[in-house]
Amino acid sequence: MSSTNLHDSTERPLYGERLIEESKIICFDNPNNKRIYEVSIDLPEFTCKCPFSGYPDFAKLNIFYQPNMKVYELKSLKLYINNFRDIKISHEEVVNRIMDDLVNSCSPHWIHLHAEFNPRGNVSMKLDIVSGQKKN
Repeated sequence: MSSTNLHDSTERPLYGERLIEESKIICFDNPNNKRIYEVSIDLPEFTCKCPFSGYPDFAKLNIFYQPNMKVYELKSLKLYINNFRDIKISHEEVVNRIMDDLVNSCSPHWIHLHAEFNPRGNVSMKLDIVSGQKKN
């Protein structure tokens, strides 16, 4: 009888890594597109890498938006955001890229992306980007 090492039989890349690599933002029909309402999504474990040092950067992302015809599917958003964890990219570039993808995928009436990067070397950064006109 041979012993099988679980680690040896695990498919590579791991299923979670495959899901993240294949991720894209998915939207579904707004259940009430006749009403203006605001949605808040918190993503407290965002990571990417510094393009100069390769050190990890950590941030909390907050998305506030007013849906138009579509709303964001949360699991797809989580996987999409996790895809940045190994990418070397500046804070400014990553926040702008995320905002472009959010706007292009779902076309909300209004969206505000707030990114608060953890301090590194005694320096922290906050970025805010807004697209569209907030409706009352």
